[in-house]
Amino acid sequence: MTLISPAARDALQTWLERQKALKDASDHTIAAYSRDVTDFLAFITEHKGQAQGLAALSQITVSDMRAWMAFTRGRGVGSRSLARKLSAVKSFYRWLAEREGFEPTTVLSARTPKFSAKLPRPLAEGDARDMIGAIEMQADQDWIGARDVAVVTLLYGCGLRISEALGLTGRDFPLAETLRVLGKGKKERLVPVLPAAQAAVARYVRLCPFPSEPDKPLFRGVRGGALNPRAIQKVMEQARMQLGLPASATPHAMRHSFATHLLNAGGDLRAIQELLGHASLSTTQAYTAVDLNRILQVYDKTHPKA
Repeated sequence: MTLISPAARDALQTWLERQKALKDASDHTIAAYSRDVTDFLAFITEHKGQAQGLAALSQITVSDMRAWMAFTRGRGVGSRSLARKLSAVKSFYRWLAEREGFEPTTVLSARTPKFSAKLPRPLAEGDARDMIGAIEMQADQDWIGARDVAVVTLLYGCGLRISEALGLTGRDFPLAETLRVLGKGKKERLVPVLPAAQAAVARYVRLCPFPSEPDKPLFRGVRGGALNPRAIQKVMEQARMQLGLPASATPHAMRHSFATHLLNAGGDLRAIQELLGHASLSTTQAYTAVDLNRILQVYDKTHPKA
């Protein structure tokens, strides 16, 4: 196993802790950063033939960067994933250069690979309704069918991520007209709750054999523990096969559908951004596959100089 110098490892750990503390990065993001930068440091160690201390890391050349990117490509890593890895390495080097007092231009000037934005694939409105109806038919027990319907209704009716829906506790029940959601980066947002979602969750709680407790997960597995997201993924797989829908009809597609159907109905981009919990409007535009004409229409209607 290729060893990374203790100084480089300590610097990486300090940077990760800083990302966690100051930028409130999620555990998933921290794990990805750690993996991506560790892979880079390990490659540089192997490429140079010896462990690289901080002084050596400050001397990275254009040739070194090209060699790393070519090596990563050779392992079957696509353009999107390579761009993510490069972004993590640049972020780490930007911080390291400021701390150690060297010029990071060589690393920061490495060109990000070009890739086509992956557009979301929402369900048609009729298919989204059919999906919810078919899900309940997959369960052997009434309470499990009611549970699965309640979760998917929250994804489609409120635009929740599956982790957000499964993160609800007994304290959130009964659902009010608005729901406080803890999203990515531990950012809170308020989302309106449709009567259909309130009714679906109430029916599930009424049928559930496990009591609703404030500090316990609202959605339970068959043994009473927290519901695993894989259970919802599996029931949607079964339902989409029954309905003849494509493999893209996943739990996350219900969130895509929520945003897209709101937009198609004339919803405001900024409002949808808030409902989804996106930090930037550009994310919402990609998420809902907004085309240029739609953006120009919003501009013409809202910009004071239009």
